[in-house]
Amino acid sequence: MPSTSQDPGASYAAAGVDIEAGEEAVERLRPYAEKAGRPEGLGGIGGFAGLFALKIGKYREPVLAASTDGVGTKVAIAQAMDKHDTIGLDLVAMVVDDLVVCGAEPLFLQDYIAVGKLVPEQVATVVKGIAEGCQESGCALLGGETAEHPGLMEAGGYDLSATGVGIVEADAMLRPDRVRPGDVLVAMGSSGLHSNGYSLARHVLLDIGRMALDGHVEEFGHTLGEELLVPTRIYARDCLALAAETGVRTFSHITGGGLARNLERVLPDGVRAVAERGTWTPQPVFNLIASRGRVERAEMEKTFNMGVGMVAVLPPDDVDRALAVLTARHVPAWVLGEVHRTGDAVERVELRGDHPRF
Repeated sequence: MPSTSQDPGASYAAAGVDIEAGEEAVERLRPYAEKAGRPEGLGGIGGFAGLFALKIGKYREPVLAASTDGVGTKVAIAQAMDKHDTIGLDLVAMVVDDLVVCGAEPLFLQDYIAVGKLVPEQVATVVKGIAEGCQESGCALLGGETAEHPGLMEAGGYDLSATGVGIVEADAMLRPDRVRPGDVLVAMGSSGLHSNGYSLARHVLLDIGRMALDGHVEEFGHTLGEELLVPTRIYARDCLALAAETGVRTFSHITGGGLARNLERVLPDGVRAVAERGTWTPQPVFNLIASRGRVERAEMEKTFNMGVGMVAVLPPDDVDRALAVLTARHVPAWVLGEVHRTGDAVERVELRGDHPRF
């Protein structure tokens, strides 16, 4: 039965999707995306596909690398605090720092943001952070998608993910089979929790500990919420600089699964890694979670990065140079351990000793 003037009938807007708000969001985020560009990017924001002119003649035997990731339940903290300007940095970090593990230079990134109700200012703020992360890592923001999901997500709620593409010469790829006994592990410090383990962190600190996000924490020197939203460190350009100036074998991005499980992913058969806990002190946030939730060390170490965000595996002769490069780039770095032959050991990665003051 057709609708009448008194009964206008159903509409997309009445169902919860505001097309005009979507168009406004695109216009608000456009200047941020345009700043996060590279000369190879074509067409700008607004097309059906992002275009990137790959200069094949620049490479001998190019290999493309791709990575997709999100930021997990860290978005719940951003939404609870109504602070959305750094979550985009986290998103970029999780993607590009996976790309550089194999030595790939990040070329471009595309994001996907799902919202319960589209608020143009909120989406533009998130994308501003994504654009800043792309600029920091040297890749182009080649567009993306924002989707409104009324009835599936609450108003004010959102989730985001991204896919990044990088490039590396085939003979320059960093791979596990390059690792040798006697190689040295050089750790790069994390900025805190990064974007992993937030379901446990939130359960311990907010549910069990009944802590307030706006409450000042003396150990941090700021509020709990500010600590939980410290952006994930972006190592992409630091790792590429290290690869250019040393004979680094491979990198390990320390994300979900912790130090041991992520290091194991870059070790070939026949070797094992030994890391010394005594070489660093995890940030206070890790101690707070462990103590408030009575979380056992094994559980902490398989959930969080514990203060180590990236590990480089290097020949012994390159260690001093690597530390100098990272220090000059203001990345906290130290010798974490060594690579040994497997021998009779069962564990592929062994964490020895205790952390000082933890």
